[in-house]
Amino acid sequence: MPNYIRNYQAGATYFFTINLRDRQSQLLTTYINELRLAYQKTQQKMPFTTDAIIILPDHIPTIWTLPENDNDYPTRIRLFKSHFSRQLPAHVKQTNNQSRQRKNETGIWQRRYWEHTIKDDVDHNRHMDYIHYNAVKHGYAKSPSDWEHSTFMREVKRGRYDLNWVGDDYKDNRSGERQ
Repeated sequence: MPNYIRNYQAGATYFFTINLRDRQSQLLTTYINELRLAYQKTQQKMPFTTDAIIILPDHIPTIWTLPENDNDYPTRIRLFKSHFSRQLPAHVKQTNNQSRQRKNETGIWQRRYWEHTIKDDVDHNRHMDYIHYNAVKHGYAKSPSDWEHSTFMREVKRGRYDLNWVGDDYKDNRSGERQ
């Protein structure tokens, strides 16, 4: 059995990718209202700041900053997944997997998730660009502004991105600062 090593740092900023088990599924956008409600419930119970997020049909890349004296992102992710799963119709969350049934899992989520502690401003900028370019990368939109399920437009309003940003600086400079 693998031994996953996670970094726990109170008040840190983390990049996560949370995936559905079925990477061909479109559950996250089909049930977007249920997803938003699950996210709100999680934030109310265990607050965190969403630096960036994009909801794609089968996965969610996001950046969260935790409160100063808190490093418990695993519980937040577990709560978010369970809040969402509980809202789905029974036929969507049925599983034939006995291991998942014993653990009371619906079987829609991958058990693991990708976690990365943001190191500095360059790392933060690179991950912000990655998130906001993701719908274009996967062919869901021609421009980040075309994909409604992300924080891109919020960041345009804040002046971080130009409305017409299409990720050229991200594509040309994936290792560092924006141009």
